[in-house]
Amino acid sequence: MSETDRADRASAALAVTALFAVLTTVALGAAGSFPDPTGFPADASIVHNIGYALFDIGLGEIPAEGFLAAFLIIALALDVALDAAIYLAKREDEGSIVSALTDGGREIVAGDVAEREPTDEGGDR
Repeated sequence: MSETDRADRASAALAVTALFAVLTTVALGAAGSFPDPTGFPADASIVHNIGYALFDIGLGEIPAEGFLAAFLIIALALDVALDAAIYLAKREDEGSIVSALTDGGREIVAGDVAEREPTDEGGDR
């Protein structure tokens, strides 16, 4: 092992030790500053209050922040992901877009679909 490898490993070990010391100090310092937990009222519905907070409706018995913006952003991101998955599932065949869904490998000709027997030449069946 060369001297540069030893120096690199020593500096990496020192950096990891320093990072561990900083994170430990932060965690132990923050642990004493939290107030005592109070719990929820016995007659309040937690599920209803979560729904009220999610849609930012002020009817909840337990005070909470509204999450409507986060809900809409997540819904939009999931919609974009679904649209992208559908777009990527399509393939082009001789310049035209062909769906990724198949009929089990049968050749489809307009008018005589019922006359052909399924084949074992491929497909998803």
